[in-house]
Amino acid sequence: MPETEQDLERLTREAARLFAGPCDFERGVVSMEGLPKPDLPEIAFAGRSNVGKSSLLNALVGQTHLARTSNTPGRTREINFFRMPDALRLVDLPGYGYAAVPKSVVKNWTRLIFDYLQGRVVLRRLLLLIDSRHGVKPGDRELMAVLDKSAVSYQAVLTKTDKLTAPALEARLAEVEAEMAKHPAAHPDIIATSSRKRDGIDALRRVLAALANERETG
Repeated sequence: MPETEQDLERLTREAARLFAGPCDFERGVVSMEGLPKPDLPEIAFAGRSNVGKSSLLNALVGQTHLARTSNTPGRTREINFFRMPDALRLVDLPGYGYAAVPKSVVKNWTRLIFDYLQGRVVLRRLLLLIDSRHGVKPGDRELMAVLDKSAVSYQAVLTKTDKLTAPALEARLAEVEAEMAKHPAAHPDIIATSSRKRDGIDALRRVLAALANERETG
């Protein structure tokens, strides 16, 4: 988090510049051989199916159809890369926890996700999206265990917070903060978002802008 008001203002300006530029679909890959050249810092988005990943991505970049949204679990079947020229890549990982997908497909997706997370040198952080209505689930903990073991930095982002009352959201935040404190690779700050109401979008943009600016020293 910004340490001073001046830091906050600077990051806000940097985020505004970053997200005023274009963000375009670059490619979808189904194997490590298809990954784009590692020439930009990357931020990955992961979470259970229907956690609101596509809606959050669209809200972040100010578009409505950059990432496809669907009520069908398992819609994202590859790693999708979105490029913000000369600045950053946003990486949409297949959702996990789906039920109506063949086990062989799930196995292939899981292997691809883990290979990417453990071998991508330009990956700055993984954003672990958690449905604020349900909190941390076993599938989330399984992914966190892999990230901890691989020393991949990750940060929890609550989604769909407009579905909760203020007291319920406060309790959920405390619960997730306590969970994250148990994990060595987890960032301590939790970001609460609502794609529908745009709550937390500016805060998340500032985080991404700060990570993008780490490219010279990261």
